[in-house]
This record gives sequence, C-alpha cells and structure tokens, in this order.
Amino acid sequence: MTEHRPTLVRPPPVDESKAPIENALELTDLSIIGPDIFTNTRELWHPPGARGIYGGAVIAQTLAAAQRTVPADFVVHSYHCFFVLAGDSSVPILYHVERVREGRSFCTRTVQARQRGHAIFTVTCSFVREGSGGTPPHASHAARMPAAALADAPSEGYEDPAFLRRAGSADADDPFQSYRCRPADAEADARKPPEEKRVWQWVRARGKISEEGGHRAHLSALAYISDSYFIGTVSRIHRLWRYQVPLEEVKNLEPETREYLERLHEWEGDGALAEYEGRPAVGMMVSLDHSIYFHNPKKVRADEWMFTEMESPWAGDGRGVVMQKIYSRDGTLLATAFQEGVVRLKHTDKGEQKAKL
Repeated sequence: MTEHRPTLVRPPPVDESKAPIENALELTDLSIIGPDIFTNTRELWHPPGARGIYGGAVIAQTLAAAQRTVPADFVVHSYHCFFVLAGDSSVPILYHVERVREGRSFCTRTVQARQRGHAIFTVTCSFVREGSGGTPPHASHAARMPAAALADAPSEGYEDPAFLRRAGSADADDPFQSYRCRPADAEADARKPPEEKRVWQWVRARGKISEEGGHRAHLSALAYISDSYFIGTVSRIHRLWRYQVPLEEVKNLEPETREYLERLHEWEGDGALAEYEGRPAVGMMVSLDHSIYFHNPKKVRADEWMFTEMESPWAGDGRGVVMQKIYSRDGTLLATAFQEGVVRLKHTDKGEQKAKL
C-alpha cells in the first residue's frame, strides 16, 4: 500500500528563484507512463468552504500542460473548459493532452484532468503562430480601460491589510494579490440594475515570475487569477449574503473571527454587515465552464498590476453568466473571459434537502 499523499511524486523543495505562483503551478512530466501526460507537483489549494480545488489552479495547469506540447513560436489565443466534478486536493491529478491538430498557423489541443479514473475537468484550447495574421493593416479595435480605474490604482509597494496577512487566513498564502476598488461614482453604480453594475479590482502575482518561466508562466498565472472573484460577481451585484455562517449568527462568533469577517466584508466594498440584514443568502455557487480569449498574450506581465472589470449580462433559473475584461496598467486589453455558474439561493424550508448538482 502506497503512502496517501496529494502528489504522485514527493514534491521538491520550493524554488526561491521563482514566484510563488510558479511553484504552486509546477507540473511533473510523466512521459515514463505515456506521451503528453503530466501531474501536479504540489498539493493544490482548496479554498475554505469550497466544494473542491480552486478552479483557477486546474485552469492554469491544463493550459501549462498544453503549452508544453506546442512549438515555441505558438501562443494561446483561445481557451474553453468545463468543470465536470469537484477536484479533491488530497488526490493527485493526471493531465492527459491530446494533439488534435497541427496547422501552419493554428494548432489545437484538448486536455483532460482526471482523478481516481474519472474526468473532473476538460478543456479545448487553440494556439496561433506569432506573426501569422497576414500583412498589415488589420481591422483593429479594443475596449478601453475605464479612465477612473487609474485614480484608485495600487502602488508597486502595496501590501495587503494586516488582517489579511494574519496566520491562518484564507489570503495569507495566496500566490497572487488583489486590491479591491469601486467605480468612480459608487453610489450611482449601486442604484443601477444588476445587469448595469460593474465590479472592479486590481490583481497581480506575488514576487517576480522568472525568466526561465517566460511568457508561458505569465499566461498560466493570468489564467489562474482569472477565476478569482468571478462567478461571485453575481452575488455582489445582487447583494447576496455569501458566507457560510448565517448573518444572524455572526454575533455569536468569537470576537477575533467576527472582526475578521466585518473587516473583510468592508474591504471587499460590500459595506457594513448590518446593511445585509434581510438580504437573500447564497445556497450554492459553483462554476460550470470558463473561457478566456487572449488578445495580447506576449504583453501579459502577470507579476505587474492588472485591472479587471467584471459584469453579468444575465442570471436566472439558478445560473448566472459573467464577463471579465483584463487590462495591463497602460490600458492594453490583455484578455476577455466568460464564465457560467450555478447560483442558487438558500431557502428557509428546513425540510429541503441539501442542494446537489
């Protein structure tokens, strides 16, 4: 009987010359088993209270696995995946890459992530050869970054608030940073209907991504970050209570825990807890699929601040769709992402069974 652990191979020491996100997303080549098979080198993050592994980790590792099988002059431009089953952080993941198409300008890969013999995640991604778009001029345009975003941009030396850095907090060991900000006229935005509201934040990978990792490490890091705060956009624009502990029981928490929850709620731009009295609560919120279109892949610097604007054009029938535009600090539109997820409200009927997919 082999020792039970979350990786097939004992993880090597952390490489201090690389950014934390590079270490977190490191893959082990399993070519001894078969061609184009990889596994996670380190245990993947399971967010507190979540049904499974953080989706961004599997998104990033499947992209990293696919990137290993394409020529060096090909870059990802399109990525589409489905979350099939919740990933278990205590079990290794096997990534099987299939080389679907090899073209002069485009090549296609599918990747299946498997645990215990079952597919938990599937993806199809397309790569384009650099410079294959033809002779200029080209039809060209891009959505502009909101001018007001730079007015509340974090500094290069920004540090997380002390309450987020405390030992044991969900954010203490995150390989990326988030800086929440709000649209310039936040009060006017709050009065808009949900489909017109916007959610803003700045994000970056901690540390510096290594030259060895190169642009592919930056793209994997962006993919990892793109799942953060995403389907939760629906709960924010509808002002839904989304924490595990019921609002009416917050007063019974240990003082330190209650203070942390209050500060987190305000830091995320949701105001005081009292403002949520009587608001509906989230019963289940999980991602179903995720797509990323990389517009300027070689300009991605995931260890520098990137601005993201999220919105939701539709929600209903227990689901929601969200869209995200990701910009570099100079206003370049780097990528656009979409996601659909289950968003079910908690019902007060005590006889109702626990929600299932």
